[in-house]
Amino acid sequence: MQNDDALIVERDLDIVTMTMNRPPANALNNRLVERLLDTIRALSAQTSPPGIVLTGGGDRFFSAGGDIKEVAGIEISRPRMRNFHALLCEMERYPGPLVCAVRGYAVGGAFEFLLHADYVVADHTCMVGFPEINHGLLPAAKGMRHAVRKLGLREAQALLYWGELVDARKALEIGAISEVATTVKVMDRAVEVCRQLRGKEQKLFAAIKRSLNLTGQMDDASLEAMTIEDLGAYLTGDSSADARARFLSKNSKKA
Repeated sequence: MQNDDALIVERDLDIVTMTMNRPPANALNNRLVERLLDTIRALSAQTSPPGIVLTGGGDRFFSAGGDIKEVAGIEISRPRMRNFHALLCEMERYPGPLVCAVRGYAVGGAFEFLLHADYVVADHTCMVGFPEINHGLLPAAKGMRHAVRKLGLREAQALLYWGELVDARKALEIGAISEVATTVKVMDRAVEVCRQLRGKEQKLFAAIKRSLNLTGQMDDASLEAMTIEDLGAYLTGDSSADARARFLSKNSKKA
């Protein structure tokens, strides 16, 4: 995997760890967004896409969100927002599991990463939210839509209108994160979860993930077409056939 100072990419068998590395706060400048986008696209194109664990370097910041120095003018802001929107789309469509390992702050655009992840492990010090309204900024519309889908309208309104951050306890309560672990165990737990999800039948996982993420944007005819297409993808697969055979065998023994 290609590395640079802003993004460290490491692979261990079927798990890829991507570490945002822009101290002190891992702010998301356009270069880092492009690197994340290019890396996820490349992994998605592989025959057997690995699981991804996304984290931030250090214990104080997963990421402080968008680099405010890059939103000073419309000429800079437009291409950056297009890249960021494309990155959220790639995260949503990624066929394998994508797990976030959060230590400390995950706010603004970084909070949108959490909302597009399949699972989020965070430590007790984590703080999440959308502070943009207090900083003269606007969150990505796709991130706001995901906040409504994942958290509910009232919780999304509270976070977006007031711009206040919430702690780990509240984040877990509203579904912004999946579980809380000690700071030293966050990465190990995130990798463990990612490996377990990556061990599921890949075509089934991809079909379920796609349905969960995209069905709200599709009409009934498109939903039917996607379901029929998915049937052919996993019913002919050896691993899913083996899983059904084991299930049937187990049930026959009980009978």
